[in-house]
Amino acid sequence: MVSTVLASSLARRNVHYGWVVVGATFLTMLVTAGAMGAPGVLIKPLQDEFGWSTSAISSALAIRLVLFGLMGPFAAAFMNRFGLRPVIVFALLLISAGFVASLFMTELWQLLVLWGIVVGFGTGLTAMVLGATVSTRWFTKSRGLVVGMLSASSATGQLVFLPLMAQLTENYGWRATVIFVCCMIAVTALVVLAVMRDRPADLNLPAYGETAVTPAPATGTGLASLLLSPLIVLRDVSKTSTFWILFATFFICGLSTNGLIQTHFVTLCGDFGIVPVAAASVLAVMGIFDFFGTIGSGWLSDRFDNRWLLFWYYGLRGLSLLFLPFSDFSFYGLSLFAIFYGLDWIATVPPTVKIAADRFGREKAGLVFGWVFAGHQLGAATAAYGAGLSRTELSSYLPAFFIAGAFCLLAAVLAITLKKSGVAGRAPAMAH
Repeated sequence: MVSTVLASSLARRNVHYGWVVVGATFLTMLVTAGAMGAPGVLIKPLQDEFGWSTSAISSALAIRLVLFGLMGPFAAAFMNRFGLRPVIVFALLLISAGFVASLFMTELWQLLVLWGIVVGFGTGLTAMVLGATVSTRWFTKSRGLVVGMLSASSATGQLVFLPLMAQLTENYGWRATVIFVCCMIAVTALVVLAVMRDRPADLNLPAYGETAVTPAPATGTGLASLLLSPLIVLRDVSKTSTFWILFATFFICGLSTNGLIQTHFVTLCGDFGIVPVAAASVLAVMGIFDFFGTIGSGWLSDRFDNRWLLFWYYGLRGLSLLFLPFSDFSFYGLSLFAIFYGLDWIATVPPTVKIAADRFGREKAGLVFGWVFAGHQLGAATAAYGAGLSRTELSSYLPAFFIAGAFCLLAAVLAITLKKSGVAGRAPAMAH
């Protein structure tokens, strides 16, 4: 296999194969996140071609976001049972099938099924849980940094492809964007088939930062037990305040990112006379700043009190959202928003994963984070539909932005109520 030869070659150069797995995971999350973000630039073209309302289209996107989140804990269970590569490849095939079939849709229910259910299931199998699983299996040292890198790939993928997608849509129609997404997915599937491995033990390697090889646990779980394991973990962790605080803050995280900005920002800018390509370019700037902000957050989460990191992240995000309606949607106002909001787009993920892993353990970390991430996507779905409803009924998106900003300030307060025993790292001066 390619992975075996490559692992031997890297070992001679004292490079751990875990970084190759991180690279393949980075590409997977980047591309599938791009697929998740694509509908954000397609709302107006769908309205023009089919006459569907913003709220009707948003309902399909809300279903996709809900399934994207609810699949998280079950995706972790599937990865534990079947391995990373089969689950990822199956997910990529499912996403492609949903997009290819949508090229021929003519009715709203077809949009609900294809972009809501099929794409929702597929992207849910490669969501943030994939990054959390890879980082906890392959890394002990630098785990926070790896989580930051993979989180950045997911958030950045939702944004950086948008200008190109907007340009394709404007010049050649929305179907050209769908075909572009499918081509990216095909390339990613080939990379995953070539280099992805399940655990370090598959190559007789210890996890990065350890010296002993940890044998893979038994995987002979039946289908019933496989499907029940996420529910059993939920039953156990739901008895702790840590879980519910993480769930609530991540609900607000989704409410203020994927569901709001990713889904509706391009259309919002259109209401103020900004063309889709320019609006998508602002999102791309957010993605660039998010890339560095989230990796930096991973580095910080290895070193400082994660509760206070979350406090600052949510607080600053809330202030930036409250500022946006007063930016006049000028070049300078949007640039300022893009920088500050972008740095914080998904910086909340590394501290949240660290707290979950430190409190609930390595083997449960993927499942626990899967349920926390389900909260994230429920919040995203709420904002995706709620903001669309606001625009349909009130002819304005702005109430949704004020509400999201206020909720972020609430999340900042909730974060510092976490018990310190559930947080790794030493507290910085600001925590005293």
